[in-house]
Amino acid sequence: MSVPVVRFVVVGEDTHVPDASTIGESGRRYTVIYDGYCKVCDRTVKLLAKWDAEHELEFVTSQAPGVHARFPWIPVHAYMDSIQVIRTSDGKTWQAAAALEELLKVLPKGGLISWLFKIPFVRTLADMFYRWFARNRYKLGCGEHCAVRDPDLDYSDD
Repeated sequence: MSVPVVRFVVVGEDTHVPDASTIGESGRRYTVIYDGYCKVCDRTVKLLAKWDAEHELEFVTSQAPGVHARFPWIPVHAYMDSIQVIRTSDGKTWQAAAALEELLKVLPKGGLISWLFKIPFVRTLADMFYRWFARNRYKLGCGEHCAVRDPDLDYSDD
């Protein structure tokens, strides 16, 4: 199932999307592919970048040209389903909650949270929640409907 997405651009905003085939020349250990139209995904990536003191992560939007050619083993629909994390040394790929767990292991501040995945059933529950959220992210304030709605709009009849 695909979700129609409308991207709004503010005058002066940098709209250049780097070609994924040229990204990765930096020698980063992991490539993180995320939905560039999802506001929650965007905020999460900004947080991860802030935590990435060692510059281990390369961030690429799933909409970047050349993503599928660079990672042909990942089905196109998988990019809409969840975040994808690829270890550049061997191509091992994680998605959804497993991707977040892997990122937490890599990031210096991730150790503060990653221990939670050692609790029985947490991985399963985290994956179920992640998949539910990913399916509904555009309904939960991340899609085009909230981009055009005035946040201070009052619907009362007063």
